[in-house]
Amino acid sequence: MAAPYLSYSSSLSNPKLSFSSYSPFKYSTTTNPSFFLNKTLLNKNSSHNNTITLSHSHKYKTLSPCSNINNTFSFDDDDEKPREECGVVGIYGDPEASRLSYLALHALQHRGQEGAGIVAVNDDKVLQTITGVGLVSEVFNDTNLRQLPGTLAIGHVRYSTAGQSMLKNVQPFVAGYRFGSVGVAHNGNFVNYRSLRNELEESGSIFNTTSDTEVLLHLIAISTHRPFIARVIDACEKVKGAYSIVFITEDKLVAVRDPYGFRPLVMGRRSNGSIVFASETCALDLIEATYEREVYPGEVLVVDKNGVQSHCLVSHPEPKQCIFEHIYFSLPNSVVFGKSVYESRRLFGEILATESPVDCDVVIAVPDSGVVAALGYAAKAGVPFQQGLIRSHYVGRTFIEPSQKIRDFGVKLKLSPVRAVLEGKRVVVVDDSIVRGTTSSKIVRLLKEAGAKEVHMRIACPPIIGSCYYGVDTPSSKELISNRMSVEEIKEFIGCDSLAFLPLDSLKKLLANDSSNFCYACFTGKYPVDPNDGPFDLKEGKKENTKPINEMEIVAI
Repeated sequence: MAAPYLSYSSSLSNPKLSFSSYSPFKYSTTTNPSFFLNKTLLNKNSSHNNTITLSHSHKYKTLSPCSNINNTFSFDDDDEKPREECGVVGIYGDPEASRLSYLALHALQHRGQEGAGIVAVNDDKVLQTITGVGLVSEVFNDTNLRQLPGTLAIGHVRYSTAGQSMLKNVQPFVAGYRFGSVGVAHNGNFVNYRSLRNELEESGSIFNTTSDTEVLLHLIAISTHRPFIARVIDACEKVKGAYSIVFITEDKLVAVRDPYGFRPLVMGRRSNGSIVFASETCALDLIEATYEREVYPGEVLVVDKNGVQSHCLVSHPEPKQCIFEHIYFSLPNSVVFGKSVYESRRLFGEILATESPVDCDVVIAVPDSGVVAALGYAAKAGVPFQQGLIRSHYVGRTFIEPSQKIRDFGVKLKLSPVRAVLEGKRVVVVDDSIVRGTTSSKIVRLLKEAGAKEVHMRIACPPIIGSCYYGVDTPSSKELISNRMSVEEIKEFIGCDSLAFLPLDSLKKLLANDSSNFCYACFTGKYPVDPNDGPFDLKEGKKENTKPINEMEIVAI
Protein backbone atom coordinates (compact mmCIF):
# COMPACT_ATOMS: atom_id res chain seq x y z
CA MET A 1 0.00 0.00 0.00
CA ALA A 2 1.17 3.51 -0.78
CA ALA A 3 2.10 5.93 1.92
CA PRO A 4 -0.90 7.90 3.24
CA TYR A 5 -0.44 11.22 1.54
CA LEU A 6 -1.63 13.53 -1.19
CA SER A 7 1.30 14.92 -3.15
CA TYR A 8 1.95 17.02 -6.22
CA SER A 9 5.04 17.13 -8.37
CA SER A 10 5.67 19.85 -10.94
CA SER A 11 9.11 20.91 -12.09
CA LEU A 12 9.34 24.58 -12.96
CA SER A 13 12.97 24.64 -14.03
CA ASN A 14 11.76 25.89 -17.39
CA PRO A 15 9.38 28.81 -16.87
CA LYS A 16 7.18 27.67 -19.74
CA LEU A 17 7.48 23.88 -19.64
CA SER A 18 7.19 21.23 -16.96
CA PHE A 19 8.04 17.54 -17.08
CA SER A 20 7.52 15.30 -14.10
CA SER A 21 6.75 11.71 -13.24
CA TYR A 22 4.88 10.43 -10.25
CA SER A 23 4.54 7.01 -8.69
CA PRO A 24 3.00 6.56 -5.24
CA PHE A 25 5.62 3.94 -4.48
CA LYS A 26 8.65 6.11 -5.26
CA TYR A 27 10.03 9.51 -4.47
CA SER A 28 8.85 12.08 -6.99
CA THR A 29 11.39 12.55 -9.75
CA THR A 30 11.89 15.42 -12.14
CA THR A 31 14.07 15.92 -15.15
CA ASN A 32 15.41 19.21 -13.81
CA PRO A 33 16.65 20.11 -10.33
CA SER A 34 14.11 21.85 -8.15
CA PHE A 35 13.53 22.40 -4.49
CA PHE A 36 10.76 20.66 -2.60
CA LEU A 37 8.62 21.97 0.23
CA ASN A 38 7.28 19.18 2.44
CA LYS A 39 4.60 19.74 5.03
CA THR A 40 2.88 17.19 7.23
CA LEU A 41 -0.61 17.92 8.52
CA LEU A 42 -3.31 16.15 10.44
CA ASN A 43 -6.73 16.11 8.79
CA LYS A 44 -9.47 16.50 11.37
CA ASN A 45 -11.65 14.01 9.48
CA SER A 46 -9.00 11.31 9.33
CA SER A 47 -6.63 9.51 11.64
CA HIS A 48 -3.74 9.47 9.16
CA ASN A 49 -1.22 12.14 8.25
CA ASN A 50 -1.63 13.88 4.89
CA THR A 51 1.79 14.76 3.52
CA ILE A 52 1.68 17.19 0.62
CA THR A 53 4.77 17.48 -1.56
CA LEU A 54 4.95 20.68 -3.56
CA SER A 55 7.67 21.31 -6.10
CA HIS A 56 8.59 24.81 -7.25
CA SER A 57 11.67 26.35 -8.74
CA HIS A 58 12.93 29.34 -6.79
CA LYS A 59 15.16 30.34 -9.66
CA TYR A 60 12.66 31.21 -12.35
CA LYS A 61 9.35 32.96 -12.71
CA THR A 62 7.13 33.37 -15.75
CA LEU A 63 7.26 36.83 -17.25
CA SER A 64 5.21 38.38 -19.99
CA PRO A 65 7.39 38.64 -23.12
CA CYS A 66 6.46 42.31 -23.42
CA SER A 67 6.40 43.18 -19.72
CA ASN A 68 8.96 45.96 -20.13
CA ILE A 69 7.67 47.41 -23.37
CA ASN A 70 5.34 50.38 -23.15
CA ASN A 71 3.86 50.39 -26.66
CA THR A 72 2.22 46.98 -26.62
CA PHE A 73 -1.28 46.00 -27.64
CA SER A 74 -2.95 42.98 -26.03
CA PHE A 75 -5.76 41.22 -27.84
CA ASP A 76 -7.29 40.51 -24.44
CA ASP A 77 -8.24 44.20 -24.46
CA ASP A 78 -9.85 44.03 -27.88
CA ASP A 79 -11.26 40.52 -28.28
CA GLU A 80 -14.66 40.64 -26.64
CA LYS A 81 -15.92 37.17 -27.56
CA PRO A 82 -16.88 34.74 -24.78
CA ARG A 83 -14.14 32.16 -24.42
CA GLU A 84 -14.42 28.46 -23.74
CA GLU A 85 -12.26 27.56 -20.78
CA CYS A 86 -10.76 24.31 -22.07
CA GLY A 87 -10.89 21.00 -23.93
CA VAL A 88 -10.06 17.47 -22.79
CA VAL A 89 -9.10 14.14 -24.32
CA GLY A 90 -8.52 10.65 -22.90
CA ILE A 91 -7.25 7.49 -24.63
CA TYR A 92 -7.12 3.91 -23.37
CA GLY A 93 -5.50 0.90 -25.01
CA ASP A 94 -3.45 2.43 -27.80
CA PRO A 95 0.37 2.05 -27.99
CA GLU A 96 0.60 5.65 -29.22
CA ALA A 97 -1.76 7.11 -26.64
CA SER A 98 0.30 10.25 -25.93
CA ARG A 99 0.89 11.07 -29.61
CA LEU A 100 -2.79 10.60 -30.39
CA SER A 101 -3.64 12.83 -27.43
CA TYR A 102 -1.29 15.43 -28.87
CA LEU A 103 -3.11 15.32 -32.23
CA ALA A 104 -6.52 15.42 -30.54
CA LEU A 105 -5.44 18.51 -28.59
CA HIS A 106 -4.49 20.13 -31.91
CA ALA A 107 -8.07 19.56 -33.06
CA LEU A 108 -9.34 21.11 -29.81
CA GLN A 109 -6.94 24.08 -29.88
CA HIS A 110 -9.84 26.49 -30.46
CA ARG A 111 -11.10 25.66 -26.95
CA GLY A 112 -7.95 26.99 -25.28
CA GLN A 113 -4.70 28.55 -26.48
CA GLU A 114 -2.83 29.49 -23.32
CA GLY A 115 -1.62 26.15 -22.02
CA ALA A 116 -1.54 22.44 -22.82
CA GLY A 117 -0.56 19.21 -21.10
CA ILE A 118 -0.54 15.43 -21.40
CA VAL A 119 -0.28 12.72 -18.73
CA ALA A 120 0.62 9.15 -19.73
CA VAL A 121 1.09 5.91 -17.77
CA ASN A 122 4.32 4.10 -18.63
CA ASP A 123 5.09 0.38 -18.37
CA ASP A 124 6.18 0.80 -14.73
CA LYS A 125 2.74 2.22 -13.87
CA VAL A 126 4.21 5.68 -13.32
CA LEU A 127 2.15 8.71 -14.31
CA GLN A 128 4.38 11.01 -16.35
CA THR A 129 3.28 14.49 -17.31
CA ILE A 130 4.38 17.30 -19.59
CA THR A 131 2.63 20.66 -19.32
CA GLY A 132 3.49 24.02 -20.78
CA VAL A 133 2.29 27.54 -21.46
CA GLY A 134 1.43 28.22 -25.10
CA LEU A 135 -0.09 26.42 -28.07
CA VAL A 136 -0.02 22.64 -28.42
CA SER A 137 2.64 22.93 -31.15
CA GLU A 138 4.78 25.09 -28.83
CA VAL A 139 4.53 22.78 -25.82
CA PHE A 140 5.11 19.42 -27.50
CA ASN A 141 7.68 18.04 -29.92
CA ASP A 142 8.92 14.63 -30.96
CA THR A 143 11.57 14.57 -28.24
CA ASN A 144 9.34 15.21 -25.25
CA LEU A 145 6.52 13.03 -26.58
CA ARG A 146 9.00 10.14 -26.54
CA GLN A 147 9.12 10.64 -22.77
CA LEU A 148 5.41 9.77 -22.56
CA PRO A 149 5.22 6.08 -23.54
CA GLY A 150 2.27 3.86 -22.70
CA THR A 151 -1.20 2.88 -23.83
CA LEU A 152 -3.10 5.20 -21.48
CA ALA A 153 -3.10 9.02 -21.58
CA ILE A 154 -5.17 12.14 -21.00
CA GLY A 155 -4.67 15.67 -22.32
CA HIS A 156 -5.91 19.21 -21.79
CA VAL A 157 -5.88 22.62 -23.48
CA ARG A 158 -6.88 25.63 -21.45
CA TYR A 159 -7.86 29.22 -21.67
CA SER A 160 -7.57 31.10 -18.38
CA THR A 161 -9.00 34.30 -17.00
CA ALA A 162 -6.67 37.30 -16.91
CA GLY A 163 -3.73 36.95 -14.55
CA GLN A 164 -4.01 33.18 -14.19
CA SER A 165 -1.89 32.01 -17.14
CA MET A 166 0.80 30.41 -15.06
CA LEU A 167 2.41 27.03 -15.46
CA LYS A 168 1.19 25.63 -12.16
CA ASN A 169 -2.43 26.08 -13.32
CA VAL A 170 -1.93 24.19 -16.59
CA GLN A 171 -3.63 20.81 -16.58
CA PRO A 172 -3.73 17.86 -16.39
CA PHE A 173 -2.97 17.86 -12.66
CA VAL A 174 -1.29 14.80 -11.18
CA ALA A 175 -1.35 13.89 -7.49
CA GLY A 176 -0.80 10.91 -5.25
CA TYR A 177 -2.90 9.78 -2.31
CA ARG A 178 -2.73 6.80 0.03
CA PHE A 179 -4.15 4.30 -2.47
CA GLY A 180 -2.33 5.38 -5.64
CA SER A 181 -1.89 8.27 -8.04
CA VAL A 182 -4.37 10.11 -10.23
CA GLY A 183 -4.34 12.62 -13.09
CA VAL A 184 -7.28 14.87 -13.96
CA ALA A 185 -8.29 17.18 -16.83
CA HIS A 186 -11.42 19.29 -16.39
CA ASN A 187 -13.64 21.37 -18.69
CA GLY A 188 -16.14 23.47 -16.77
CA ASN A 189 -16.43 25.39 -13.52
CA PHE A 190 -17.44 24.53 -9.95
CA VAL A 191 -19.70 27.29 -8.68
CA ASN A 192 -19.17 26.25 -5.05
CA TYR A 193 -15.38 26.15 -5.43
CA ARG A 194 -14.66 28.91 -2.93
CA SER A 195 -16.69 27.44 -0.08
CA LEU A 196 -15.27 23.97 -0.70
CA ARG A 197 -11.72 25.28 -0.77
CA ASN A 198 -12.22 27.28 2.41
CA GLU A 199 -13.53 24.24 4.26
CA LEU A 200 -10.74 22.02 2.94
CA GLU A 201 -8.09 24.55 3.98
CA GLU A 202 -9.65 24.82 7.43
CA SER A 203 -9.36 21.04 7.76
CA GLY A 204 -5.65 21.12 6.82
CA SER A 205 -5.47 20.87 3.04
CA ILE A 206 -2.79 22.88 1.22
CA PHE A 207 -3.45 24.04 -2.33
CA ASN A 208 -0.81 24.37 -5.01
CA THR A 209 -2.86 26.20 -7.67
CA THR A 210 -5.69 28.71 -8.06
CA SER A 211 -7.72 26.29 -10.19
CA ASP A 212 -11.08 24.96 -9.01
CA THR A 213 -10.08 21.53 -10.40
CA GLU A 214 -7.65 21.00 -7.52
CA VAL A 215 -10.59 20.89 -5.09
CA LEU A 216 -11.69 17.64 -6.73
CA LEU A 217 -8.32 15.98 -6.04
CA HIS A 218 -8.56 16.88 -2.36
CA LEU A 219 -12.11 15.58 -2.16
CA ILE A 220 -10.98 12.28 -3.70
CA ALA A 221 -8.10 12.06 -1.23
CA ILE A 222 -10.25 12.57 1.89
CA SER A 223 -13.14 10.35 0.76
CA THR A 224 -13.88 7.49 3.17
CA HIS A 225 -14.67 5.10 0.31
CA ARG A 226 -12.04 2.58 -0.77
CA PRO A 227 -12.56 1.93 -4.53
CA PHE A 228 -11.31 4.75 -6.74
CA ILE A 229 -14.58 4.98 -8.66
CA ALA A 230 -16.53 5.30 -5.42
CA ARG A 231 -14.17 8.09 -4.38
CA VAL A 232 -14.71 9.90 -7.68
CA ILE A 233 -18.48 9.65 -7.35
CA ASP A 234 -18.31 10.76 -3.72
CA ALA A 235 -16.22 13.80 -4.72
CA CYS A 236 -18.41 14.72 -7.71
CA GLU A 237 -21.51 14.65 -5.54
CA LYS A 238 -20.01 17.46 -3.45
CA VAL A 239 -19.28 19.86 -6.32
CA LYS A 240 -21.88 22.00 -8.06
CA GLY A 241 -21.72 23.44 -11.55
CA ALA A 242 -20.35 22.30 -14.89
CA TYR A 243 -17.82 19.55 -15.37
CA SER A 244 -16.76 17.22 -18.15
CA ILE A 245 -13.73 15.45 -16.72
CA VAL A 246 -11.28 12.70 -17.62
CA PHE A 247 -9.29 10.93 -14.88
CA ILE A 248 -6.31 8.64 -15.28
CA THR A 249 -4.89 6.13 -12.80
CA GLU A 250 -2.26 3.41 -13.13
CA ASP A 251 -4.77 1.13 -14.90
CA LYS A 252 -7.97 3.06 -15.57
CA LEU A 253 -9.42 5.85 -17.70
CA VAL A 254 -12.53 7.50 -16.26
CA ALA A 255 -14.85 10.03 -17.91
CA VAL A 256 -17.42 12.00 -15.91
CA ARG A 257 -20.09 14.49 -16.97
CA ASP A 258 -22.13 16.63 -14.60
CA PRO A 259 -25.85 15.85 -14.12
CA TYR A 260 -26.93 18.83 -16.26
CA GLY A 261 -24.51 18.05 -19.09
CA PHE A 262 -23.46 21.68 -19.50
CA ARG A 263 -20.23 20.94 -21.37
CA PRO A 264 -19.86 18.32 -24.11
CA LEU A 265 -17.98 15.02 -23.82
CA VAL A 266 -18.08 12.23 -26.39
CA MET A 267 -16.80 8.66 -26.67
CA GLY A 268 -15.27 7.05 -29.74
CA ARG A 269 -13.38 3.90 -30.68
CA ARG A 270 -10.42 3.36 -32.99
CA SER A 271 -10.10 0.38 -35.34
CA ASN A 272 -7.69 -1.33 -32.91
CA GLY A 273 -10.33 -1.23 -30.17
CA SER A 274 -8.83 1.63 -28.17
CA ILE A 275 -11.34 3.94 -26.44
CA VAL A 276 -11.23 7.72 -26.87
CA PHE A 277 -12.99 10.49 -24.95
CA ALA A 278 -12.92 14.07 -26.20
CA SER A 279 -14.71 17.39 -25.83
CA GLU A 280 -15.71 17.38 -29.52
CA THR A 281 -16.04 14.90 -32.35
CA CYS A 282 -13.54 16.90 -34.45
CA ALA A 283 -10.83 15.39 -32.22
CA LEU A 284 -12.12 11.88 -32.96
CA ASP A 285 -12.06 12.59 -36.69
CA LEU A 286 -8.41 13.63 -36.71
CA ILE A 287 -7.19 10.47 -34.99
CA GLU A 288 -9.54 8.21 -36.98
CA ALA A 289 -11.77 7.22 -34.09
CA THR A 290 -15.41 6.41 -34.82
CA TYR A 291 -17.95 8.39 -32.82
CA GLU A 292 -20.08 6.08 -30.67
CA ARG A 293 -22.06 8.31 -28.36
CA GLU A 294 -22.03 11.11 -25.82
CA VAL A 295 -21.12 10.58 -22.21
CA TYR A 296 -24.57 11.07 -20.76
CA PRO A 297 -25.31 13.80 -18.21
CA GLY A 298 -24.70 12.39 -14.73
CA GLU A 299 -22.74 9.41 -16.08
CA VAL A 300 -19.36 7.97 -15.06
CA LEU A 301 -17.67 5.77 -17.67
CA VAL A 302 -14.80 3.55 -16.51
CA VAL A 303 -12.43 1.92 -18.99
CA ASP A 304 -10.01 -0.77 -17.81
CA LYS A 305 -8.94 -4.32 -18.64
CA ASN A 306 -12.52 -5.48 -18.12
CA GLY A 307 -13.88 -3.18 -20.83
CA VAL A 308 -16.20 -0.18 -20.44
CA GLN A 309 -18.60 0.17 -17.53
CA SER A 310 -21.22 2.85 -17.00
CA HIS A 311 -22.02 4.15 -13.50
CA CYS A 312 -24.86 6.48 -12.63
CA LEU A 313 -23.53 9.51 -10.77
CA VAL A 314 -26.65 11.57 -10.25
CA SER A 315 -29.70 11.42 -12.45
CA HIS A 316 -31.38 14.64 -13.51
CA PRO A 317 -34.63 14.71 -15.47
CA GLU A 318 -33.74 17.65 -17.70
CA PRO A 319 -30.24 18.36 -19.11
CA LYS A 320 -29.13 21.97 -19.55
CA GLN A 321 -26.55 21.81 -22.32
CA CYS A 322 -24.72 25.01 -23.27
CA ILE A 323 -26.35 26.50 -26.36
CA PHE A 324 -23.22 28.57 -27.01
CA GLU A 325 -21.42 25.41 -28.08
CA HIS A 326 -23.56 25.57 -31.23
CA ILE A 327 -23.41 29.35 -31.54
CA TYR A 328 -19.69 29.92 -31.17
CA PHE A 329 -17.42 27.53 -29.23
CA SER A 330 -17.42 24.26 -31.15
CA LEU A 331 -15.96 23.75 -34.62
CA PRO A 332 -18.52 23.56 -37.45
CA ASN A 333 -17.40 20.02 -38.34
CA SER A 334 -18.23 18.72 -34.84
CA VAL A 335 -21.37 16.95 -33.70
CA VAL A 336 -22.23 18.37 -30.28
CA PHE A 337 -25.13 17.23 -28.10
CA GLY A 338 -26.15 14.96 -30.97
CA LYS A 339 -26.51 17.80 -33.47
CA SER A 340 -24.31 19.04 -36.32
CA VAL A 341 -22.82 22.41 -35.38
CA TYR A 342 -22.63 23.36 -39.07
CA GLU A 343 -26.32 22.70 -39.62
CA SER A 344 -27.28 24.63 -36.49
CA ARG A 345 -25.37 27.73 -37.59
CA ARG A 346 -26.66 27.52 -41.15
CA LEU A 347 -30.22 27.42 -39.84
CA PHE A 348 -29.53 30.34 -37.50
CA GLY A 349 -28.60 32.36 -40.60
CA GLU A 350 -31.73 31.25 -42.44
CA ILE A 351 -33.92 32.38 -39.54
CA LEU A 352 -32.26 35.80 -39.57
CA ALA A 353 -32.87 36.15 -43.31
CA THR A 354 -36.53 35.16 -42.89
CA GLU A 355 -37.37 37.19 -39.80
CA SER A 356 -35.06 40.21 -40.27
CA PRO A 357 -34.76 40.76 -44.05
CA VAL A 358 -33.20 43.86 -45.55
CA ASP A 359 -32.46 45.00 -49.10
CA CYS A 360 -28.78 44.35 -49.73
CA ASP A 361 -26.24 43.65 -52.47
CA VAL A 362 -23.87 41.29 -50.67
CA VAL A 363 -23.66 39.17 -47.51
CA ILE A 364 -20.37 38.88 -45.67
CA ALA A 365 -19.28 37.29 -42.37
CA VAL A 366 -17.10 38.27 -39.47
CA PRO A 367 -14.63 35.38 -39.77
CA ASP A 368 -14.35 32.74 -38.73
CA SER A 369 -17.29 32.04 -36.42
CA GLY A 370 -19.86 33.99 -38.46
CA VAL A 371 -19.18 32.28 -41.79
CA VAL A 372 -21.66 29.39 -41.67
CA ALA A 373 -24.55 31.57 -40.43
CA ALA A 374 -23.72 34.07 -43.21
CA LEU A 375 -23.88 31.27 -45.79
CA GLY A 376 -27.31 30.33 -44.47
CA TYR A 377 -28.48 33.95 -44.58
CA ALA A 378 -27.21 34.46 -48.13
CA ALA A 379 -28.79 31.25 -49.44
CA LYS A 380 -32.16 32.05 -47.91
CA ALA A 381 -32.09 35.70 -49.02
CA GLY A 382 -30.92 34.86 -52.55
CA VAL A 383 -28.01 37.30 -52.24
CA PRO A 384 -24.39 36.39 -53.04
CA PHE A 385 -22.05 35.59 -50.14
CA GLN A 386 -18.55 37.02 -50.53
CA GLN A 387 -15.46 37.43 -48.40
CA GLY A 388 -15.64 41.06 -47.44
CA LEU A 389 -13.36 40.61 -44.44
CA ILE A 390 -10.12 38.61 -44.50
CA ARG A 391 -8.84 37.33 -41.18
CA SER A 392 -5.14 37.12 -40.41
CA HIS A 393 -4.23 33.82 -38.76
CA TYR A 394 -0.69 34.86 -37.95
CA VAL A 395 -1.24 37.43 -35.22
CA GLY A 396 0.07 36.69 -31.74
CA ARG A 397 -1.48 37.60 -28.42
CA THR A 398 0.39 40.93 -28.19
CA PHE A 399 1.74 43.35 -30.76
CA ILE A 400 4.09 46.32 -30.58
CA GLU A 401 2.08 49.39 -31.51
CA PRO A 402 3.73 52.41 -33.18
CA SER A 403 4.06 55.52 -31.05
CA GLN A 404 1.68 57.30 -33.44
CA LYS A 405 -1.58 55.63 -32.44
CA ILE A 406 -3.55 53.83 -35.14
CA ARG A 407 -7.32 53.89 -34.72
CA ASP A 408 -8.90 50.46 -34.23
CA PHE A 409 -5.40 48.98 -34.24
CA GLY A 410 -6.37 45.56 -32.88
CA VAL A 411 -9.21 44.98 -35.30
CA LYS A 412 -7.13 46.11 -38.27
CA LEU A 413 -4.39 43.64 -37.34
CA LYS A 414 -6.85 40.77 -37.42
CA LEU A 415 -9.41 41.80 -40.06
CA SER A 416 -8.78 43.37 -43.45
CA PRO A 417 -11.70 44.69 -45.54
CA VAL A 418 -11.88 43.88 -49.24
CA ARG A 419 -12.74 47.15 -50.98
CA ALA A 420 -13.68 45.42 -54.26
CA VAL A 421 -16.44 43.56 -52.42
CA LEU A 422 -17.66 46.44 -50.28
CA GLU A 423 -17.36 49.69 -52.22
CA GLY A 424 -20.73 51.22 -53.03
CA LYS A 425 -22.60 48.15 -51.74
CA ARG A 426 -25.39 47.61 -49.24
CA VAL A 427 -23.75 45.05 -47.00
CA VAL A 428 -25.22 42.55 -44.54
CA VAL A 429 -22.53 41.44 -42.10
CA VAL A 430 -23.26 38.36 -40.00
CA ASP A 431 -21.55 37.77 -36.66
CA ASP A 432 -22.12 35.11 -34.03
CA SER A 433 -22.65 37.47 -31.07
CA ILE A 434 -22.23 40.94 -29.61
CA VAL A 435 -20.79 41.11 -26.10
CA ARG A 436 -19.50 44.57 -25.14
CA GLY A 437 -20.15 46.08 -28.55
CA THR A 438 -16.74 47.73 -28.89
CA THR A 439 -15.42 45.33 -31.54
CA SER A 440 -18.67 45.52 -33.52
CA SER A 441 -18.44 49.31 -33.68
CA LYS A 442 -14.89 49.06 -34.98
CA ILE A 443 -15.89 46.53 -37.64
CA VAL A 444 -18.74 48.77 -38.84
CA ARG A 445 -16.36 51.72 -39.06
CA LEU A 446 -13.83 49.55 -40.94
CA LEU A 447 -16.43 48.51 -43.51
CA LYS A 448 -17.66 52.06 -44.10
CA GLU A 449 -14.11 53.34 -44.47
CA ALA A 450 -13.67 50.68 -47.17
CA GLY A 451 -16.58 52.18 -49.11
CA ALA A 452 -19.66 50.26 -47.94
CA LYS A 453 -22.78 52.29 -48.69
CA GLU A 454 -24.82 50.66 -45.92
CA VAL A 455 -23.89 48.20 -43.17
CA HIS A 456 -26.60 45.98 -41.71
CA MET A 457 -25.56 43.83 -38.73
CA ARG A 458 -27.23 40.44 -38.21
CA ILE A 459 -26.32 38.53 -35.06
CA ALA A 460 -26.78 34.74 -35.04
CA CYS A 461 -27.75 34.54 -31.36
CA PRO A 462 -30.10 36.34 -28.98
CA PRO A 463 -28.87 39.36 -26.98
CA ILE A 464 -26.47 38.33 -24.18
CA ILE A 465 -27.61 39.82 -20.88
CA GLY A 466 -26.02 37.53 -18.27
CA SER A 467 -22.57 36.19 -17.42
CA CYS A 468 -21.82 32.48 -17.64
CA TYR A 469 -20.73 30.59 -14.51
CA TYR A 470 -20.43 27.16 -16.10
CA GLY A 471 -16.98 27.14 -17.68
CA VAL A 472 -17.08 30.13 -20.03
CA ASP A 473 -15.15 33.36 -19.54
CA THR A 474 -17.61 36.22 -20.05
CA PRO A 475 -17.60 39.81 -18.83
CA SER A 476 -19.70 40.85 -15.86
CA SER A 477 -23.35 41.62 -16.56
CA LYS A 478 -22.76 45.36 -16.25
CA GLU A 479 -20.26 45.16 -19.13
CA LEU A 480 -22.68 43.37 -21.46
CA ILE A 481 -24.10 45.91 -23.88
CA SER A 482 -27.44 44.10 -24.31
CA ASN A 483 -27.95 44.24 -20.56
CA ARG A 484 -27.64 48.04 -20.66
CA MET A 485 -29.14 49.07 -23.99
CA SER A 486 -32.07 48.31 -26.26
CA VAL A 487 -31.49 46.97 -29.77
CA GLU A 488 -32.06 50.47 -31.17
CA GLU A 489 -29.56 51.97 -28.71
CA ILE A 490 -26.99 49.32 -29.61
CA LYS A 491 -27.51 50.12 -33.30
CA GLU A 492 -26.74 53.76 -32.63
CA PHE A 493 -23.73 52.84 -30.50
CA ILE A 494 -22.05 50.61 -33.08
CA GLY A 495 -23.02 52.89 -35.98
CA CYS A 496 -24.70 50.40 -38.31
CA ASP A 497 -27.74 51.11 -40.49
CA SER A 498 -29.82 48.29 -39.01
CA LEU A 499 -29.34 45.61 -36.36
CA ALA A 500 -31.18 42.38 -35.65
CA PHE A 501 -30.54 39.46 -33.29
CA LEU A 502 -31.71 35.86 -33.56
CA PRO A 503 -34.95 35.82 -31.51
CA LEU A 504 -34.83 33.47 -28.51
CA ASP A 505 -38.30 32.12 -29.28
CA SER A 506 -37.22 31.29 -32.84
CA LEU A 507 -34.10 29.55 -31.52
CA LYS A 508 -36.21 27.41 -29.19
CA LYS A 509 -38.66 26.65 -31.99
CA LEU A 510 -35.79 25.45 -34.16
CA LEU A 511 -34.61 23.13 -31.39
CA ALA A 512 -38.17 21.79 -31.11
CA ASN A 513 -38.50 18.97 -28.58
CA ASP A 514 -34.88 19.41 -27.49
CA SER A 515 -35.30 23.09 -26.57
CA SER A 516 -35.81 22.38 -22.86
CA ASN A 517 -32.50 20.48 -22.77
CA PHE A 518 -30.39 23.61 -23.33
CA CYS A 519 -29.13 26.32 -21.00
CA TYR A 520 -30.12 29.87 -22.01
CA ALA A 521 -28.89 31.63 -18.86
CA CYS A 522 -26.75 34.13 -20.79
CA PHE A 523 -29.89 35.23 -22.66
CA THR A 524 -32.40 35.13 -19.79
CA GLY A 525 -30.44 35.53 -16.56
CA LYS A 526 -32.15 32.39 -15.22
CA TYR A 527 -29.50 29.93 -14.00
CA PRO A 528 -30.14 26.16 -13.71
CA VAL A 529 -27.56 25.94 -10.90
CA ASP A 530 -27.36 28.82 -8.44
CA PRO A 531 -24.06 30.60 -9.26
CA ASN A 532 -23.79 32.03 -5.74
CA ASP A 533 -21.07 30.23 -3.82
CA GLY A 534 -22.97 29.37 -0.66
CA PRO A 535 -21.97 27.20 2.30
CA PHE A 536 -21.50 23.48 1.76
CA ASP A 537 -20.96 20.74 4.31
CA LEU A 538 -18.24 18.31 3.21
CA LYS A 539 -19.40 15.69 5.68
CA GLU A 540 -23.05 15.81 4.59
CA GLY A 541 -22.69 16.41 0.86
CA LYS A 542 -25.60 16.82 -1.53
CA LYS A 543 -28.90 15.40 -0.44
CA GLU A 544 -31.13 15.98 -3.44
CA ASN A 545 -31.15 13.58 -6.40
CA THR A 546 -28.19 11.66 -4.94
CA LYS A 547 -27.94 7.87 -4.87
CA PRO A 548 -25.88 6.15 -2.17
CA ILE A 549 -22.63 4.69 -3.45
CA ASN A 550 -23.77 1.15 -2.70
CA GLU A 551 -26.87 1.66 -4.87
CA MET A 552 -25.14 3.08 -7.95
CA GLU A 553 -26.10 1.50 -11.23
CA ILE A 554 -23.41 -0.40 -13.12
CA VAL A 555 -23.98 -1.37 -16.73
CA ALA A 556 -21.44 -3.12 -18.95
CA ILE A 557 -21.19 -1.68 -22.45
